[in-house]
Amino acid sequence: MLSISSYIALAVACAASAFLAGCGGVSSANKSTVPSSNTVAVVVNAGPNGGYANGLFATVSICVAGTSNCQSISGVLVDTGSFGLRVLSSALTSSFSSALPREKDSSGNTIAECAEFSDGITWGPVATADVKISGEVASAIPIQVIGDPSLSAIPSSCSSAGAPEDTLQTLGTNGILGIGAFILDGSPYYSCAGASCKPTTLSAAQLVSNPVASFAKDNNGVIVELPAASGTAATLNGSVVFGIGTQSNNALGSARVLTIDTTSGNIGNFKNTTFNGKSYTGFLDTGSNGYFFLNSTITAMPTCPSPASGFYCPSSPANFSATNVGANGANSSVSFSIHNADSLFAASSAAVFPTLGGPLSGTFDWGLPFFYGRNVYVAIDGRATPGGTGPYWAY
Repeated sequence: MLSISSYIALAVACAASAFLAGCGGVSSANKSTVPSSNTVAVVVNAGPNGGYANGLFATVSICVAGTSNCQSISGVLVDTGSFGLRVLSSALTSSFSSALPREKDSSGNTIAECAEFSDGITWGPVATADVKISGEVASAIPIQVIGDPSLSAIPSSCSSAGAPEDTLQTLGTNGILGIGAFILDGSPYYSCAGASCKPTTLSAAQLVSNPVASFAKDNNGVIVELPAASGTAATLNGSVVFGIGTQSNNALGSARVLTIDTTSGNIGNFKNTTFNGKSYTGFLDTGSNGYFFLNSTITAMPTCPSPASGFYCPSSPANFSATNVGANGANSSVSFSIHNADSLFAASSAAVFPTLGGPLSGTFDWGLPFFYGRNVYVAIDGRATPGGTGPYWAY
């Protein structure tokens, strides 16, 4: 996760221990104009706790596997930079939570996960559940229950990786829907006997996983469709469409495919992002709430004073251009602007900030503002699509 100011709430970025999570023109956003079984409505707003900046939220239903015992959870952050569903224990009713079966190892110990993000960790047991999103179902997959009181003691090897974000106040959302370009989450897992938890190794079937990959159909990727945002706003409505080239509403069209690198040392990124003749790490991520890139020395923009020190505060709007290069050699030039974050946040009712940005040394994290006004395709690793086999981004 990337820290932001204390009065704006946090933003979820790529899971640090997993794969980090595409020149075609800008696609027309929101081409899916009628409800469909493979389309879920999403909204950028202040989130379930209020005060969230550039957070993309959806409603997800989880069910005790194979039953009609289900609970619908709103205010779940849509994150193309992580993989798997994570739900706050506090967002579940106690009766439903107790009905969800927890995963056990061969010794009967409870399996827990320490999901590591850029600015904190989520800790909690792994449960098995059916995940329902619009008309799609991922049956009996592992999910994480964050902050479950039955496993309140966090091992030091987990807590040392970052501050726990296991409440609505610290996470800023009721859960995280990780629908990035890979299937399995690579965070550390633990075997817990009572309060004693030790690191363990699990089979792939036991790992928290991208629910889209487990859909019966439309399981090769997603399309994030958001309209353009010309300035700050309270809300912005869009859609996530499941599948690429599997139905009439998810054709790839003329979007340019930029494949994601899968080589050691650069997994989950573009081949590079070039800026002023130099190459940097680059990736797309709806879970990051701004353009996070480089530093003040390179960008010539100062950071804001506390409490917004994680953002840039230029004295006047700053305009930039960078080029994303896929592992397949395809490239796309992106122009964007950064405005003074303190001035943006002064609009107290706003949650949509298309010109919000901050520093991230050596990296271009193309966060949610990048997605405004684009249809962005995220193809899952190893899955066939009309644009080739994933993983790739296309736009």
